[in-house]
Amino acid sequence: MGRQRRPITLTEVTITGIADKGRAVGRDTEGRVVFVEKVVPGDVVDVRVTKKRKGYMMGFPIQFRSYSTDRVEPFCAHFGACGGCKWQNLSYEVQIDQKEQIVKNALERIAKVEIGEFFPILGAEETRYYRNKMEFAFSNKRWLTAEELNNDDVSNEQNVLGFHPQGAFDKIIDIEHCWLQGTPSNEIRNAIREIALEQKLEFFDVRAQKGFLRHMIVRTSSLGETLLLLSFYQEDEKKRKNFLDAVIKQFPEITTVIYTINSKANDFLLDLDMHTYSGKGYIEEALGHVRFRVGPKSFFQTNTRQASVLYDVVVKFAGLDGTQNVYDLYTGVGSIALYIAQHSKHVTGVEEIEAAIEDAKLNAQLNGIENTTFYAGDVKDILTNEFTEKHGKPDLVITDPPRAGMHPKVVEIFRELKAPKIVYVSCNPATQARDLQLLNDLYTVEMVQPVDMFPHTHHIENVALLKLREVPLVIAE
Repeated sequence: MGRQRRPITLTEVTITGIADKGRAVGRDTEGRVVFVEKVVPGDVVDVRVTKKRKGYMMGFPIQFRSYSTDRVEPFCAHFGACGGCKWQNLSYEVQIDQKEQIVKNALERIAKVEIGEFFPILGAEETRYYRNKMEFAFSNKRWLTAEELNNDDVSNEQNVLGFHPQGAFDKIIDIEHCWLQGTPSNEIRNAIREIALEQKLEFFDVRAQKGFLRHMIVRTSSLGETLLLLSFYQEDEKKRKNFLDAVIKQFPEITTVIYTINSKANDFLLDLDMHTYSGKGYIEEALGHVRFRVGPKSFFQTNTRQASVLYDVVVKFAGLDGTQNVYDLYTGVGSIALYIAQHSKHVTGVEEIEAAIEDAKLNAQLNGIENTTFYAGDVKDILTNEFTEKHGKPDLVITDPPRAGMHPKVVEIFRELKAPKIVYVSCNPATQARDLQLLNDLYTVEMVQPVDMFPHTHHIENVALLKLREVPLVIAE
């Protein structure tokens, strides 16, 4: 039998910043980098190390030597269990300062490029009830706290409706009040739970793969409309109709009710048929001057107000005067393309997800926008020489890739296109910085603007304006 290693404990680790997935980062007395859970910048803690890697360690606090003066009291009763808002215990002013610093660090340490102007982060005016879409799950197993686990009189056999805690796919935290989505989201969810219990409907058992009620999604809009989507594990027309009718009777203000049957082992809904039970099958939302139809499968910005702020930054950086030919890559439902169309000669959008492109085309028609063209397909496959010959070389490229950043082939295409300007919108400063470094010999970074779209989380949006160099930079080997 091998000798067990003694656990490593680090004393007096000073926490200096926030990091990915709600962790914080600090250094011990020897200057070693440590990522720590459940602490905030300014805390000084002793840490039990759980992982040791080259250049850093990871762990959790076992003793607080001192607490940060930037700590605040979390406003949600579910904080610490629900993983949705990792930074409720840190003042919002410090949150956005830390996020701004994360962008700066990525540009300095990964991109290693000169920045023309770095603008202060744009924080959110609304730090609560800012989301327009929330997803909840039904379960017959309630997640228990550590105290409840040690109490033999407490059982997790309970029908609940809420969120999966991190690392517990088969249990649900029963959510009474979520501070992320405003009225009528909480009222609808709590009433649906009660109606289901009154009608003695089965809540889903993910391990046994049985039950009736499985998921619900609530979408709201700034125009006062609400979409409710309910997912049932199996069809039972009588039960389904009685349940949906009771919900509609209690909430006649719900604009549309949609249902789907999901008997698969996974929770993915976008490949399923959607059935409109009442209403028009979608809600409408406005981003600035553009109106959108948002259906059950639509990909749409979940923070409407900050999305307008973000898009205004894109417009500012783009400097459009109506004469430019624009490519909008990773266009999604075409929200940026449609937002800037009035300032452009023509906008061509490319997006891999076909359903999103169908939404983009529909919303262009809805707004009477005739100077946009949309294509479904992978950007690296669509953006060929034949494509640019057909649509003309772009005066401006807008790119808003997923968290992984741009595919290396797309970066090479950018190098061949040599568009005079690129506006790069990113939800991951690290991969954005990597791509900026790869383009550094051809482009200067003129302006950078971080935007906080999701308060109390680690997520950051960043917009960078790149301009083509008159003479390529010679990079020393």
